[in-house]
Amino acid sequence: MGNKSKLFGQTQRLIFRKADLDDFDELSKLLNQTSVKNVWEKDFNNKDVKKWIENCMCSYSNTGEGFYIIQHKQTNDFVGQISLSQDTINNKIYYEIGYILNEKYTGQGLATEAAKHMTEFAFEIMNLDKVIFEIRPNNIKSIKVAKRLGAKETQSFIKDVFGKKIKHVIYELKNPHKNCR
Repeated sequence: MGNKSKLFGQTQRLIFRKADLDDFDELSKLLNQTSVKNVWEKDFNNKDVKKWIENCMCSYSNTGEGFYIIQHKQTNDFVGQISLSQDTINNKIYYEIGYILNEKYTGQGLATEAAKHMTEFAFEIMNLDKVIFEIRPNNIKSIKVAKRLGAKETQSFIKDVFGKKIKHVIYELKNPHKNCR
């Protein structure tokens, strides 16, 4: 599993840790999967992948946020990445949970398990009132994950993704331990 200081948490089947440049090959494969290209409408070249990792590492240092590596506990396989990070939408600050899974691990409940871990961290450790999922309307798998966790669709907006204006839907999940509106 590597350096314990990189550990961000774990669930029954998953380990979460910080990314570093040693993850280049796996992240390159992950970011260049057909499913990721379809959602993000981008091809990630080597320079893009290196910048992605460097941005993750800077985020950990600067804000404590960023995309964390997801590994399978039993096999130590690279499952994907997940984040809990701030985003500003229409001049309002939100905390968003975002994830990318290796296609070989979809349909096993791992995205839901990972997203649930992040919501628990957001609510129990960070004491947030709510989190959101920003999802493309055609990303049915991610919509199902958000709904499985109890998130409700609240609005849509146009997001600039690598210079392209792309419609996203916000699914909001409120902290069940708080009475917030």
